[in-house]
Amino acid sequence: MIVLGIILLVIGFLAGISVLWTIGIVLAVVGAILWVLGAMGHAVGGRRHYW
Repeated sequence: MIVLGIILLVIGFLAGISVLWTIGIVLAVVGAILWVLGAMGHAVGGRRHYW
């Protein structure tokens, strides 16, 4: 999810499409939050680790 967010950020920035830029930011932030929660040992979506 983080990688997809970064890819959309780059494409949105290079193409000048603000919708892709916004979606990329949201995906990167949500992916980072899920990653941190999984690393702390919290079950995320029924899984002990998120990746």
